[in-house]
Amino acid sequence: MGCGIALRLRQAGARVTVLERAIPGAEASSAAGGILAPQEESEGPGPFLDLCLRSRSLYPEFAAELLALTGINVQYLPSGVMRLAFDEAGLARLEATATWQRERGLRVELLSPSEVLALEPQLSPELKGAARFVDDHQVDNRLLTRALTMAAAKVGATFRTGYVRGVVEERGRAVGVDLEGETLRADAVVIAAGSWSGLVQGSALDPRVVRPARGQMVQLQTRLPPFSHVLFSDQGYVIPRTDGRVIAGSTLEFSGFEKNVTAEGLHRILALAMRLCPALASAPVQETWAGLRPYTEDHLPILGAGPLPGLFLATGHFRNGILLTPVTAKLLAETVLGERPSVDLAPFRFDRFSRR
Repeated sequence: MGCGIALRLRQAGARVTVLERAIPGAEASSAAGGILAPQEESEGPGPFLDLCLRSRSLYPEFAAELLALTGINVQYLPSGVMRLAFDEAGLARLEATATWQRERGLRVELLSPSEVLALEPQLSPELKGAARFVDDHQVDNRLLTRALTMAAAKVGATFRTGYVRGVVEERGRAVGVDLEGETLRADAVVIAAGSWSGLVQGSALDPRVVRPARGQMVQLQTRLPPFSHVLFSDQGYVIPRTDGRVIAGSTLEFSGFEKNVTAEGLHRILALAMRLCPALASAPVQETWAGLRPYTEDHLPILGAGPLPGLFLATGHFRNGILLTPVTAKLLAETVLGERPSVDLAPFRFDRFSRR
């Protein structure tokens, strides 16, 4: 988020400094799966789905722009996403989702078991059917993070490493930040610190409003990709990469800021992966990791102006941080520059929780 916003602000002519306590994108951005699936993951119609769909529509041009700026191909792939059902209740949920999404003009295909296996022969023969979201895609999130960092630097953003103690306020306005005792002055301060956003003094975010949700992940290695679609079930997902890697995830755990990988978590993820695609049972486990996603109770991000003039917030993206990167960068840049945001940010205000 920080690098994307810095890129857009710098392109608009602003002087920008990105502050990072370690390596940009080393937390949730690098730990994610890179799924761009507003339809598959939607909880229903509304402003959040509209925001996610808008961001998805920006991705082809966004990926091409990053390639032109940095030479990095972020592996944006129009792979499509399937949600598999293994019982009648699961099928009923897929049919209900397909009904309301089709009413909104979104593309959804309901597939029989034979139709699924014709497309993906190595999937489980136990499945009862699937919904195919042909417009949901994927990107390699680690390549995306690297490309965004390079792109922001290439257009002239400055990067500094250090611990931000808090927002500096003068006469009721944010005028900079305290960077390890040094006051770094600025006309605008953007907090895009993920799960740590509420710990930044002066952000006015209660730490309970944005809190860490741990997600564990496993990477398997196959010689050839065993399937081409991103696969979901009610228990998790598996993501095929073109080089034969398969990313499997994920857990949802509220364990504070602990990023441990646990035996139980790995057991659940691997059992899910093998149920969806039994051929993965023989795939070597190449890597395991955990990340902390910035969680809000209503699952909506916090975007736009903060509690003080000159302070702006971009956090709480939970499971959709990679998907929402291009639209967040665009909207925050517009807001910081005093322009009218191209999307109504009222549903994503920071103070919506206190109003409740």
